[in-house]
Amino acid sequence: QLQLVESGGGLVQPGGSLRLSCAASGFTMDYYAIGWFRQAPGKEREGVSVISRTTGDTYYTESVKGRFIISKDDTNNTVYLQMNNLKPEDTGVYYCAADRSFFALRTIADMKFAPDLASVDYWGQGTQVTVTV
Repeated sequence: QLQLVESGGGLVQPGGSLRLSCAASGFTMDYYAIGWFRQAPGKEREGVSVISRTTGDTYYTESVKGRFIISKDDTNNTVYLQMNNLKPEDTGVYYCAADRSFFALRTIADMKFAPDLASVDYWGQGTQVTVTV
């Protein structure tokens, strides 16, 4: 069974850090772009960051640039999202996504209105991140 499993979410104070992990099972991430999306209560799911497994190219949404770092561990078939200097507006459920096309996944992540989420090859179940005092 092909699936993505996220972990590492939790409750943290503003200014704190968390590292999310996305592990694949049932398939290899070698030829997939991997992205992180998040969804706050009452809001649309939005793209956060994407990485190309083949070239290492990355994308970050403007609000997380300089604070979040996406990286890949080829030996463990895992992608990470290091989140530093967290803010309350970073709160939400964080989803891992995989798609054969880095360009397509980056384009979807960059969409501000009605992103075509259904076209993404695989989604994880999500992990909750809560940033609060």
